[in-house]
Amino acid sequence: MHGTPHIVSDVMTRTVVSVGRDAPFKEIVQTMQQWKASALPVLEGEGRVIGVVSEADLLPKEEYRDSDPSRFEQLRRLDDLAKAGAVTAGQLMTTPAVSIHADATLAQAARAMATKRVKRLPVIDAQAMLVGIVSRSDLLKVFLRPDEDLAEEIRREVVEYLFPGEPSPVRVRVAEGVVTLSGPIRDTSLVPVAARLARAVEGVVDVECELTGPAPERMGPPVVGPMF
Repeated sequence: MHGTPHIVSDVMTRTVVSVGRDAPFKEIVQTMQQWKASALPVLEGEGRVIGVVSEADLLPKEEYRDSDPSRFEQLRRLDDLAKAGAVTAGQLMTTPAVSIHADATLAQAARAMATKRVKRLPVIDAQAMLVGIVSRSDLLKVFLRPDEDLAEEIRREVVEYLFPGEPSPVRVRVAEGVVTLSGPIRDTSLVPVAARLARAVEGVVDVECELTGPAPERMGPPVVGPMF
């Protein structure tokens, strides 16, 4: 197969708002408000990502403004208490940053977000330099692909690969991202393979298989022998 799955660089935002390690607390808040961002990469040097500062990192300062936490809470929330007294991005940031490489697949990015429970990921190159940012909404862009584009890719990358021959007996229909494969095939063991490959096409919502075994061969007319 020669399909090229979508990768992070296809959907990421290339213009990224960031802050340096020494950025003060108030500047971080102002930057988030100005750019409607809930998290900012923290950069060092010429653009190497060293951490991320988010709204969650800033909130302890307000939470503990007029409270005196118990000894138990102090032990349980040491990190939050430290951030309540922090005044720069370097003190506030979560490090190491949860990031993703530009050539990672969208599935890898989605798994990283789910596992680490973050809404966006800084995108880095091989030298850990910031090249973009990818969010949950960016990953959903693939579902905007037109149905005919999906159908064409499945015909080319799945049907022609598994069921070669002209014309192919397998028909491909796509409606609202849902793929239907139908028609007779010689080897029904390929049905789950076809479904899996079609489902792997970026932008497919679901796959319904109506593939059947080959039609039974027609019997010729009965041979009538001489009557005695």
